[in-house]
Amino acid sequence: MEDPLILTGARVFDGSRFVTGDVALQGGRFVAPGAGRRLDLGGGVLAPGLIDLQVNGGGGIMLDGDATVERIATICAAHARLGTTGLLPTLITDSRAATQTALAAGIAAVTRVPGFLGLHLEGPHIDPRRPGCHPPGHIRPIDEADMETLLEARTGLPALMLTLAPAAATPEQIGRLAAAGIFVSLGHAEASMAEAAAAVAAGARGVTHLFNAMSQLGAREPGMVGAALSLPVAAGLIADGVHVAPEVMRLALRLAGERIYLVSDAMAVAGTDLAEFPLAGRRILRRDGALRLENGTLAGADLSLPQAVRTLIGLGVAPEVALAMASSRPAALIGHRAEIAPGLPADLVHFDDDWRLTRVWQRGQEKSSAA
Repeated sequence: MEDPLILTGARVFDGSRFVTGDVALQGGRFVAPGAGRRLDLGGGVLAPGLIDLQVNGGGGIMLDGDATVERIATICAAHARLGTTGLLPTLITDSRAATQTALAAGIAAVTRVPGFLGLHLEGPHIDPRRPGCHPPGHIRPIDEADMETLLEARTGLPALMLTLAPAAATPEQIGRLAAAGIFVSLGHAEASMAEAAAAVAAGARGVTHLFNAMSQLGAREPGMVGAALSLPVAAGLIADGVHVAPEVMRLALRLAGERIYLVSDAMAVAGTDLAEFPLAGRRILRRDGALRLENGTLAGADLSLPQAVRTLIGLGVAPEVALAMASSRPAALIGHRAEIAPGLPADLVHFDDDWRLTRVWQRGQEKSSAA
């Protein structure tokens, strides 16, 4: 076996805090530092590979009804170059056939695609009053056939996340999904505080892209936003400065603290120079750091997780908090570990002193960064 690679000269964030010392890689895993080939990084920060629970696409491809192992691999590889070494490819609202195709491709990808941690189905069981860019013709309540499909798929996937609206599923259905180990997240919902609380009591553990496509905080009705900020749920945040204003992000962090994690909500353009792409027969335009339908509706984000980390640090968030929001926090939600510790897979990112991504390792192999 090749001698260990010893990375020196950088501050080390181990997944929860900054620690002193070097980082050693051998055989695709972290090992205890000792003798070996040494690489001086000349400053910056080493951190666990980043984890994204909401990735719609990348490398010019969306996860859709044409899903295959090869297309999932393209998405995962594009994001590995951007610093996300583990992710949940995400299927937005689509037909039953498309959902079944994506689930089958995901199950086949489990042992074949580096960085593939499972799937996220964002819909079709959402609220038609809050569709965002989701095709309205496929939005529908969950039924028993859907339940059987989801419960069976969970047995073949390391993680399955499902975004649904309280109006589209009963508490009993949410409870069955949660009991099977499915991470139920509330989103695209015109829900009251009481409706959201009932879903959480039944087993929902998250809220998808906080503030976006949901009922807002009001003086007499807290809505979905109020529920997310006050109930014991994790909440994904798109920190691109477009989906949520900086002042609102700061407020959310003060109120929800350790329950907030970062997502990219990335689309097909991630890792490419594409100026537009099709989505359900509609054009998505890439302009001024945002992705929008031709009518101006936001359609995912033109964002990578390292960019989101840099945004938060620029807002005054402590680096160890911003890094945890993009690594160990989302990982824990799906039973994964994003940490620098002997024996774990050597997934690793390096930032320079200005918090720009410079290098990425996945299973100990360095990737050419697309940052």
